[in-house]
Amino acid sequence: MELAYYSDYAVRLVNTEEPARGKDVLTSIEAVRALFGANQSAARRATEADVTRFRSVRARLRAVFEAADGGDETLAVDLLNSLLLEFPVSPQISGHDFRDDDGRPLWHMHLADHPSNATAGFAAIAAMGLAFHLTEYGVDRLGLCEAPPCRNAYLDTSTNRSRRYCSDRCATRANVAAYRARKRLEADRADSTGRAADSAQPTTAGTERRSDPRGR
Repeated sequence: MELAYYSDYAVRLVNTEEPARGKDVLTSIEAVRALFGANQSAARRATEADVTRFRSVRARLRAVFEAADGGDETLAVDLLNSLLLEFPVSPQISGHDFRDDDGRPLWHMHLADHPSNATAGFAAIAAMGLAFHLTEYGVDRLGLCEAPPCRNAYLDTSTNRSRRYCSDRCATRANVAAYRARKRLEADRADSTGRAADSAQPTTAGTERRSDPRGR
């Protein structure tokens, strides 16, 4: 398993909550287990107590994304380091059952955790994956969606560091909203210009009085 894969653990957990919308799907043990994806052996360790624990780790991971999105690199790193210290992992070389054309294992780095509970295992992998992403691509590659009220977390892997939204859906919604705002502004300006032009025109009565040779 590639180390870059683990960074998605953090994104998945952070995005179980949408604070601005008042949504939170992390409300049951089933929701906790779903976060582990294909790693069902780790998911089976989850208990009801992990729901509260996962929420606590989620808040700390979101704080990392918020600091990075706000341009505070030092704070983002400090917050992530505190998670790495609290939830350590053991890097191991793994080959699984995959073989190349020569019959040799396809060796790669794997993060082995030795947790006391499911939350500790997930947090260790999420924090380490996020740390690899941050050090490889930069703190500014950790972002929060700019399409209000979304604010979902995302990892920017674009070549020109241009990502601003968590999904194509949010990007489309934001572009449509910006287009409509421009059209409203253009309409307001046209209306204002029209009213100004009307008020600047002299009245017929005023024109007649100025042309009256008797001055009346």
